[in-house]
Amino acid sequence: MELYEAIYKRRVVRDFKDLIVPDEILKRIINAGLQAPSHDHLRNWEFVILKDRQDKEKALQFIKKGTEPQLEILKRTLVNGTVQQKMYAIAMPRQYSMLMNSSHVILPFFKSTSAVLKPNCVSSLNPISSIWCVIENIFLASTAEGLACSMRIPVGEEGKNVAAVIGAPQDYLLPCYIGLGYPANDKPEVEQVQYAVEQKMHFGKW
Repeated sequence: MELYEAIYKRRVVRDFKDLIVPDEILKRIINAGLQAPSHDHLRNWEFVILKDRQDKEKALQFIKKGTEPQLEILKRTLVNGTVQQKMYAIAMPRQYSMLMNSSHVILPFFKSTSAVLKPNCVSSLNPISSIWCVIENIFLASTAEGLACSMRIPVGEEGKNVAAVIGAPQDYLLPCYIGLGYPANDKPEVEQVQYAVEQKMHFGKW
């Protein structure tokens, strides 16, 4: 798939077919992540891959507990809603299933510093900036392979709890969970807010 086609087709998907992604494709996708720019040239990134249902259940237990209160709020607040609210109405009930039902769950970890969570300048955010470049490469490579990804960002102590369960070092942080798999044919289409590029470009001044 050509680069621009992958960029335009790249979407978060929350419903997957019951098919396993071959190891060779998984390695290509992770390797694409490793090609991302690294602020320290050390590529202090590690990937925990969950494939077996038991391993997934162990790591994802905190999502199941955390989303139940959010779903109750969702039922009371989202009736017709804005584009963003409609997206939440599709996404929130699937926070657990979109990972459990994926072929693989990828947990991308990055080596952190104390400045990441309490930054005093923009460059303090370099470690977290580079891991998000990794994540985008993974999404684009997955799209190019005919696959798709779901994503959840940990809430509260969720990330620390998952890290402890899978044995990650204390100085490594989890920015998100990635569910990887073959997208379902009947997946819901999420409405997008559309912009013309001219609306976002400013020459010389804002």
